[in-house]
Amino acid sequence: MTTSPQLPELTADQARRIALRAQGLLGAPDRRAGVRGMLRRLGSVQLDTISVLARSHELIPYARLGAVGRPAVEAAYWSGGRSFEYWSHAACVLPVEEWPLFAFRRRRFLERGHRWHRMEDAERSCAEIVAKLRAEGPLLTSDLGGAKKGGEWWDWSESKIAVEWLLDTGVVVCSERRGWRRVYSLAEQAVPAELLNTELDDAACLRQLVAQSGTALGVATEKDLADYHRLRIDQVAAALPGSGLVPVRVHGWANGSKRGGDGVTAWADPAALAEEPRGRHRTTLLSPFDSLIWDRARTERVFGFTHRLEAYTPRHKRVHGYFTMPLLAGGRLVGRVDPAREGRTLVARQVSLTTPKALDALAEALREAAGWVGCDAVRVEQLHDESLRAPLQKRLDA
Repeated sequence: MTTSPQLPELTADQARRIALRAQGLLGAPDRRAGVRGMLRRLGSVQLDTISVLARSHELIPYARLGAVGRPAVEAAYWSGGRSFEYWSHAACVLPVEEWPLFAFRRRRFLERGHRWHRMEDAERSCAEIVAKLRAEGPLLTSDLGGAKKGGEWWDWSESKIAVEWLLDTGVVVCSERRGWRRVYSLAEQAVPAELLNTELDDAACLRQLVAQSGTALGVATEKDLADYHRLRIDQVAAALPGSGLVPVRVHGWANGSKRGGDGVTAWADPAALAEEPRGRHRTTLLSPFDSLIWDRARTERVFGFTHRLEAYTPRHKRVHGYFTMPLLAGGRLVGRVDPAREGRTLVARQVSLTTPKALDALAEALREAAGWVGCDAVRVEQLHDESLRAPLQKRLDA
């Protein structure tokens, strides 16, 4: 009779700290590597149109590196050909080194044969876009004929549908944004030849993406790994044996993809298990689209914290606010802030804390965020516990 080898065991607290370190939120930040180093570490930074304090892709490095200048953040993403935009967890900025890894997704688009929009004459429209980009170099949608037919926002023009289809399938790449508008280039002109010409089969793509997800998460269930780059569970399961990740048992996790004994079976980056996570915890407000918390089920499991984006919820049904940012302090999620700006004042429209002990962290996070976006005052409007208002204001004024 054979017995299975004993899996390494982690407590929920150890798993939480491993996750924080993997995401760059525990330990000294690598300021020398900067925003580009952070992007390589995370493997994917989500883009979103909402801008309250700043756009989400700016908030991600801010959370890890502190008050990095916003022009420097944009330059790190969109200059030097070091990154590109593609479909990962959602529309994301990705290190250019990951170009070959998404070949499997580009092939799926080609097999499907269309986006949700359809072209009237796909062959002609795509050929015209390619010819124009080859002749004129990187162009905006407006340079290619405009985005709309003239109706609703989703009523795209033929040229817009064509260039987005070419982006999906890898003929075109977006490696720059100007004023939030995509700049399109031919992949053959924008992606380094050694990456453009690296052809990986689906299995190789998935193995490397699962390995990258495991490194970025530290320790994760199969569902966590699948969510990071929006893979299917069966793809993750097939890729795991060759990913280099190792199975572990996490005690105290309530919603894993598999159960065995008295713990949840998860997968860990071996390097994350090599030494105990130590160092300074970052105190900061997190974008709702931060990769630490973008998987809501994982956030509840790891932090015991329920968070939902309510931007698309009718105002009268919102509980915590339009763009609620969780407050991270001491390696835990200890509150929520729904921010806004009025001139040079950062307005905390709605604030709640899980414990009054988080008042110092809240004041620190609000002051730092205000300074980063050019505000010199903070005003708190709705506070879940009014008895905390005077001590909070005292800390803000200090």
